[in-house]
Amino acid sequence: MCSMKICVIPIDNRPVCYNLFKDIASIDEDIELFIPERELLGNLEKNAQIDALFEWLGEVPQVDSMVVSLDTLAYGGLIPSRRCSETFEQIKERIQILKEILKEKKSKIYAFSSIMRISNNNVNQEEKLYWSNWGTKIFEYSFNTHKLGKAETDIPQDILNDYINTRKRNFEINKLYLEWQKEGLFETLIFSKDDCAEFGFNVKEAQELEHLGGFTKTGADEIPLTLFARAIGGKVKVDIEFTEPEFKNLISNYEDVSIEKSVKGQLSLASIEITDKNNSDITLIVNNFKKNQGEIVMKQSTEPFKGKFEKPNKKYMIADVRFANGADNAFVEQFLKEKYDENFYGYSAWNTSANTLGSLICAAKVKFLAKKYNDKAFKRVQTIRLLDDWAYQANVRQTLTEPIEPNMVVFEKMISKFLDYPVKANYSYPWNRLFEIEVDLK
Repeated sequence: MCSMKICVIPIDNRPVCYNLFKDIASIDEDIELFIPERELLGNLEKNAQIDALFEWLGEVPQVDSMVVSLDTLAYGGLIPSRRCSETFEQIKERIQILKEILKEKKSKIYAFSSIMRISNNNVNQEEKLYWSNWGTKIFEYSFNTHKLGKAETDIPQDILNDYINTRKRNFEINKLYLEWQKEGLFETLIFSKDDCAEFGFNVKEAQELEHLGGFTKTGADEIPLTLFARAIGGKVKVDIEFTEPEFKNLISNYEDVSIEKSVKGQLSLASIEITDKNNSDITLIVNNFKKNQGEIVMKQSTEPFKGKFEKPNKKYMIADVRFANGADNAFVEQFLKEKYDENFYGYSAWNTSANTLGSLICAAKVKFLAKKYNDKAFKRVQTIRLLDDWAYQANVRQTLTEPIEPNMVVFEKMISKFLDYPVKANYSYPWNRLFEIEVDLK
């Protein structure tokens, strides 16, 4: 009988937000995961079925811990939190019901809520419709208002009012969560900062929440996974090795802290002790960037890894953050020459540096502490990460032809050889866009 029971409410139904929880939990057969049916969660166009999720949550048996995306249950998801037109009073009434459900559970609750992001572009795919015309100008208005105290703009007043009112509503909801934290409802409460700059309304709100006693964290999608790592408890010691140590003070794309601070922040949130190489359980190798972080799909180049990868003679994991949203081909080609062994604790190059780190650390901690370790489940996680982050994002996506499967075969063979694990997969686009794929291993 399983000895650790954990309930998870994901952000939405993307593979990295839903499937990855299930796959990582499977690494330790001692973990019993309670997660709602995928169709109850939201996607790019559809909100989560909040009432059905409340009903499901009420029926979950007693668990040790709960990892809860508050945006899912307040607004219907992370994207709906920016789009939905409901008032503060409507949201407040809904989350009061949630509060009573959570109190009844008598579990340790690890929760997070987003500080509404401000993307610096005119793409409205995840924003309100007016973002396609005014997104960049809203970003500039936000940046300058915070930095200079005031700003001129030609944004239509009705659009500006709507945007500011939506932000205010979400900010006031976050302050309610902070009150719940002070009442003792949450074991841990995180306010996430997604797509950050040095200044902006979101940065100002984060500062205000911190002043009120809240804890803010750069990142978003990976935070439930980092909280999952925190929830399983246990002691793990990690030392950090940067491939470019003299550049660890540089800031990644979409973040507001140095890569060194991002690494240490993710480890700390996962309740992992940072120590030196002589006293650590696992070495975290960070393939960081010089001058600037690259991003292949955005045509932002950076110098690839030019050193020689030498596998440590101890447990190790690899965070490949030289590029945002995709692997560094030069680095991967080197480490794949090594043969998989029991010291390998994972690889990730998923999207932002925070996304990469949070997901990597979670899987590595589950493997290290596993009471009933399942090596096939661990290899499954690594296969999917390499197929997605390396094969697809850093290679096939750039020269995409239909269908995708023939383009992935050469990478499947290399990954299969490295992991000594049979790889045959189907691929699909769960949100009908090229940004993410779903890897279905046969």
